[in-house]
Amino acid sequence: MAAAERMKAMRARRRKRGLREVRLVVPDARSAAVRRRIAAQVARLNPEDERDVMRWIEAVSEFDEDASR
Repeated sequence: MAAAERMKAMRARRRKRGLREVRLVVPDARSAAVRRRIAAQVARLNPEDERDVMRWIEAVSEFDEDASR
């Protein structure tokens, strides 16, 4: 069986089980251009806004942690 046919059969089996393949395309962190772009974006972040966001995330995660017990 050719590779394309095996993939088609695998997808069909997964669909039968209610699954669907999802592909994600993400920036390559090994690329110097991507790293420069990320560094520039980080440099533009407002530290106070980031502290507020982190406080919120910590508060929510603590709430979620207690709920699972």
